[in-house]
Amino acid sequence: MRGLELSRAYFEEYGRPALKEAFGGDFAYLACGVCGQGSECFGFDDETSRDHDFDPGFFIWLDRAHYRDMEFRVSRVYDRLPRTFEGVGLIGMSAYENARHGVRETESFFAGFTGLDGVVPESPMQWMAIPSFRLATALNGEIFYDGPGTVTRFRAALSAMPQDVKYKKLAAALVFAAQSGQYNYARCLKHGERAAAALALAEFARYALQAVFLLNDSFAPFYKWMFRAAKKLPRLSETTTKIETLLMAGPGGDPAALIEEISSDIASELNRQGLSELSTPFLEPHAYELQNRIADPGLRAMHIMDGEI
Repeated sequence: MRGLELSRAYFEEYGRPALKEAFGGDFAYLACGVCGQGSECFGFDDETSRDHDFDPGFFIWLDRAHYRDMEFRVSRVYDRLPRTFEGVGLIGMSAYENARHGVRETESFFAGFTGLDGVVPESPMQWMAIPSFRLATALNGEIFYDGPGTVTRFRAALSAMPQDVKYKKLAAALVFAAQSGQYNYARCLKHGERAAAALALAEFARYALQAVFLLNDSFAPFYKWMFRAAKKLPRLSETTTKIETLLMAGPGGDPAALIEEISSDIASELNRQGLSELSTPFLEPHAYELQNRIADPGLRAMHIMDGEI
C-alpha cells in the first residue's frame, strides 16, 4: 500500500470518527489530508522510501480564525489516535515532533511554499519569484476532507499560473536549453572540454524537462522526481523518455542528434499549441517569440534569461 492510500485509510478508520466525535459541528472547521514534502505525497514512494519520515499520519489544517482557539484541543485528539496502522508505526504524533504531519494553520502552511503572507501571488513578479518545485509541493497529495474549503481554494488558486508568467518561464527554459544543448555542447567538445560538455548536456536536459512541464500547464517537482512526474504528463511523455536516454547514453550514443530530436519535439508542440509560428527546431527564436507575446510590460522588459523556473 502506497503512503497516500495508507494515510487515507488511517484517516477514514480512525481520524475522521475521532475528530467528529470530539468536535461535533465544529468538525466543519477542519481540513484533513496529505501534501508537501516526501515522495509519498507525489505517489512515488516505494520500499526504499520508507527508510525515513514514513508513517500513516495526516495533516489537520485550521484557518487562522479558528487556529488559536482549537489547535491545542485538536492536537490532543490527534495525539490519542492509534500509534500503529497496517503494521506501520507513527513517527512523532504531535505537531511539534513531526513537520510532515499534525495540526497546522492553513495560511501559514501554504505561505511556507509561496513566501507570501497572503499565500496566493497577486502580481506577475510574485509568481516569478516562486520556484516551480515549491508550487508542485503545495499542490501534490490529496485532501481527504475540507470543511471550510480554504485549502481547496488555495490549491486551486496556486494551480492557475497566469498566461504571461507561463510565457516568461517557458521563454527562459527554451533559451537556456538552446544555449546549453544546441549551441554550447558541441563547442565544449570542440575545445576538448569534456566535463563542460557533460555539464551542458545536463543543463539542456534540465531546461528541456522544465519546458515539458510548462507545455503541460504543470509544475516541475524537485529534480529527483522530475522524470517520474514528466512521464505521466499527457503531452511530450515520449520526449521525456528521449531526454532520459540522452543522459543515460553510453560512449556509442549520438547526443547531438538526440538533442536536435528533443528540440524539434518541443518546437512542434509550441506550434501545435499556437505559442509560436516559427518552423525552426532551434529553440532560441521560439523563446523570443514567446517573450513578445507577454502583455505585462514589466515581464516583457525582463531579460530573456531572467526568471526562476
